[in-house]
Amino acid sequence: MPRSALRASRWTWLALLLLSLPAAPAMQDQAVGEWPTYGGDLASRRYSPLAQITGANVGSLGVAWRAPSPDGQLSVVMPGGGTWSGPPAAIFAELQRRDPKRWRDNEPPNIANYKATPLMVDGLLYVNTPTSVGAAYDAATGRLRWTYDPKSYEAGTTAMSLRWNQRGVAYWRDGDDARVLWGTGDGYLVAVDAKTGQPVPGFGDSGRVDLMQGLPRATRGARDYLNALTYSVQSPPIVVGDVVVTPASISSLVKDKEQIPGWIRGHDVRTGKLLWTFHTVPQPGEPGHESWLGDSWRDAGKVTVWTAMSADADLGYLYVPTNTTAPDFYGGHRPGDNLYAESLLCLDVKTGRRVWSFQTVHHGLWDYDNPAAPNLLDITVDGRRIKAVAQVTKQGFVYTFDRVTGEPVWPIVERPVPPSDVPGERASATQPFPTKPAPFEYQGVTVDDLADFTPAIREQAIAAIRNFRTGPLFTPPSLVGTIVRPGSVGGANWGGAAVDPETGMLYVPSRNGFSVSTLAAPDPKLQSNLQFMQAPGRNPRMPDGLPLFKPPYSRMTAIDMHTGTHRWMVPAGRGERIRALPALAGLDLPALGGDSTFSGPLLTKTALFYALTTGGTTGGPRLVAWDKATGRELGSADLPGAAIGTPMTYLIGGRQYIALTVLGPSRTAVPELVALALPD
Repeated sequence: MPRSALRASRWTWLALLLLSLPAAPAMQDQAVGEWPTYGGDLASRRYSPLAQITGANVGSLGVAWRAPSPDGQLSVVMPGGGTWSGPPAAIFAELQRRDPKRWRDNEPPNIANYKATPLMVDGLLYVNTPTSVGAAYDAATGRLRWTYDPKSYEAGTTAMSLRWNQRGVAYWRDGDDARVLWGTGDGYLVAVDAKTGQPVPGFGDSGRVDLMQGLPRATRGARDYLNALTYSVQSPPIVVGDVVVTPASISSLVKDKEQIPGWIRGHDVRTGKLLWTFHTVPQPGEPGHESWLGDSWRDAGKVTVWTAMSADADLGYLYVPTNTTAPDFYGGHRPGDNLYAESLLCLDVKTGRRVWSFQTVHHGLWDYDNPAAPNLLDITVDGRRIKAVAQVTKQGFVYTFDRVTGEPVWPIVERPVPPSDVPGERASATQPFPTKPAPFEYQGVTVDDLADFTPAIREQAIAAIRNFRTGPLFTPPSLVGTIVRPGSVGGANWGGAAVDPETGMLYVPSRNGFSVSTLAAPDPKLQSNLQFMQAPGRNPRMPDGLPLFKPPYSRMTAIDMHTGTHRWMVPAGRGERIRALPALAGLDLPALGGDSTFSGPLLTKTALFYALTTGGTTGGPRLVAWDKATGRELGSADLPGAAIGTPMTYLIGGRQYIALTVLGPSRTAVPELVALALPD
C-alpha cells in the first residue's frame, strides 16, 4: 500500500462512467445573486458570476450600510443569580470579582476577531460572532432581523487559549423548513429557524447537539493547564443533502499525551441524530492503524478539521483537510506516520466511509495543518478532462488530485528531508513533494534568503540567525531553536484560494513569514508526561523593526491548473510600514507586500478582489481589484476598517453588493459588518 496515500484499489464502473461524460461545473448549488455557503458553493470556489462591480468602477464603491457586531453587548447569568448586560470586558471583570477561583484566568472574548464570511439566501445575510452569537440582517438595508445567543461564553475561554474565533455559519432548506447552523465555542452544534432565529425544537436537545458526547477523554467543563476549554468549534459546518458535518478545534497547547481525538462525524440535519463517525486516529483493524506505532493510537488527540470543508454533491463525496496531532512539535510519543493527521480525506458523506486519502505531511512536527477548504475544479490536462480537487497548504504547496479516484494529477514524489536530533524523536525520513504546481511561497532558510536591502542589513540578518538552526523545508524542531519557513501560520491559511470555473485559474494569497520551533523539557510544575514541549523561546532580532528575509512579505499567485504553471505573482501591497523604516530611507524599493490580512480572495466574472491594510485614498485599508489574467491593479475602494473576514458578493433589488467584516475605527471600537455598492 502506498505510504502517502490510502486509495480505492481500483476504479468502479461508476468512476469510469463519470470520466467518460462531458465535464460539468464543479457544483450547481449557488443560485444567481446568492451566496449560500461559506465558500460561495460547496466546491469552495469563492466565485460569483456577478458583473455589475468591475475593475473599472470599483473606485466608485461606497458603504451602502454598516452594522455593529452583536458582541458589543452580551448578557450573562452571574454567580449567585441575576443577569448582567454590557461590553464583554466589563462582564468578565465582574465575573472575576464574584467568582475569582473559577474566572481568575479567563479572558474577555476577543470580539475584534469577527472573521465570519456572511451567507446570503432569500434576501437575508447570516453571520456569527467570536462569542458564537448568530445574527441575520436584511441584505438591502443592513437592518438587524434577529440574533440568537447560545451563551457559550458562560463556559469561559474557548479552546486554543485566547483565540475566540468564528468564521461563519451553514444554511439548509427543504421547502418551508429553512435552518441556520453553526458550532459554538463550548462545543455544541446549534440549529435555528432561518427566518426567526429561534432554536429548532426537533433538533438534538432543544435545538442543539453536544459535540463532546461520545468522544474519549472529553469531559464537559474540563480545562487544560492554560485554563482553556479543550473542545470548541471555530469554522462553519458543511451541509450536503441532509447531512451536516461540523469541524472542531482541539487545543494544541497541551501538557499530556492523552488528548481528545478529533473524530469526523455526520449528523442528520433534521434531527441532529449521529449518523456516522470516521476515526481520524484509526482504531485496531482499520486502515492506517499501523501508522501509529506501539500503543500511541490509544492516547493521541486532535487530528481533526478546524477549518472549512468542501463537497461534491453529485458524487456524494466530502473533502476534509485535517490538522496534526497534539502536541504539534514533538512526536516522540507518537512514532510512525500518524495517519490521518495532515491529510486530505475523501469521505462518502452518507456513510462516513473513506473513499481515498493522501497525507501531505508524515509525522507532523511543524503545525503544518491543511488550513483551508480544498477547491473543487474541472480541468483539462494533456487532453484529458479531470474532476479535480486542489489543496493549498501552509508549506506553500498545492496538492492536486482526481477527486473521484484520489490519483495525483501530477506526480508527487517522496524526497529525503533532514533528521531530528531531539532525544526520542523519529522524524520521517521523507516527505511528499508535488512536482506541479511550483511552490507559491518561499520555503526553507539559507543565507541567500536573508534581507539584503543594503550590505549592512545583510550582515545584521546573518548575525540574527547565527545561533539558530536553519535548513530546507521540513527541517525539524530542535533544542537550540529551528527557524521554520513558511512558519506555522503559512504560507496559505484559512483564507484559502479562489477558483475561476471559466478559465481553471486558481488564485492563492500567501505570506512570507517564519516561526521558531524550540523544544525543551516541561517545567516540573506542570506535572507533564511529555518528554519535550514547545518552549517559549527567543526569536532572531533585527534592529529597528527591519525584516529578516527578502520581500515580498505577502503576495497573490495565479496558477493555471490546466498546466500546473504560475501565470503571474504580485506583491500584496507596497509594504508601507516597512518602506517607512529609517534604515530604508532613500532606497528605490519595489512593492514589498506585507499589507494583507488573513482575509481570503473573492473572485467574480470581472475581477479578483482582495483586501489590503494600506493604499487607500488617505493611506488606510482598501479593497483592491486585480486583472485576473495579468495581476495588474485595476482600482480599489476605501474600507472603513481593516478587513477581518473574507469578502463575499450578492445581488438584491438589481444591485450588487460586496460584504465583509472590518475592524472598528479604534482599538476599543466594536467591529462591523459592512456592505459596499455602487451609487444608486
